[in-house]
Amino acid sequence: MIDREFFLGFVKIHILYHASKEPIFGVGIIEELSRHGYYLSPGTLYPTLHRLAEDGYLKQDSKLVARKVRKYYTITDSGLEVLKKARDKISELVDEVPDDCNSNPIHL
Repeated sequence: MIDREFFLGFVKIHILYHASKEPIFGVGIIEELSRHGYYLSPGTLYPTLHRLAEDGYLKQDSKLVARKVRKYYTITDSGLEVLKKARDKISELVDEVPDDCNSNPIHL
């Protein structure tokens, strides 16, 4: 069985990375994460985005798009710092995990 909380850590890193490249929004990041094999429901993604914003890793801005308010998220300086530290830890981990591990899609 897949431990949901374990994989949410990877999802958060993906979110921070994409928010460092351009403003992200809910549906767009759900689609992007699915390309990486993570299938998130809105009920999982939106609380994660809100928590990252509350913790100071993302900044939230609202814009009117097609008569609807869309929340966009961009990375903060704290988010960049965490992303850099995560990248270093991931590099270390990649060197330790054997190549013969299976890779299957993740549903959260």
